[in-house]
Amino acid sequence: MQVQFNSDSSVMGTENVAERIEASVREKLARFEERLTRVEIHVRDENARKGGADDKACTIEARPRGGRAIGVTERADKVDDAARRAASTLAQRLERHFGKESRHGHDPRPEKVL
Repeated sequence: MQVQFNSDSSVMGTENVAERIEASVREKLARFEERLTRVEIHVRDENARKGGADDKACTIEARPRGGRAIGVTERADKVDDAARRAASTLAQRLERHFGKESRHGHDPRPEKVL
């Protein structure tokens, strides 16, 4: 599973922040690692220097093998909290997605035959 981290200029885009958030997301999504090709993490400060409640946002998009991307966005006062919430929400959505796939017992995107 490839992980890509992106941040805007108003969020502390230091290596430490990226490593910390990436490790947190990897840990939360570890059980889905073999089923995902890529995970993209986007963090941003929606108010920039102005401040405010819940102005840090984290969007995480996961790409299941052979399927459509699944994305979530969460907001919090701190970037780490927003990332933690987004990872938890995404884990729940992936659980439902892969659970439906196994219950139905078929390929979610079969090849079309003409």
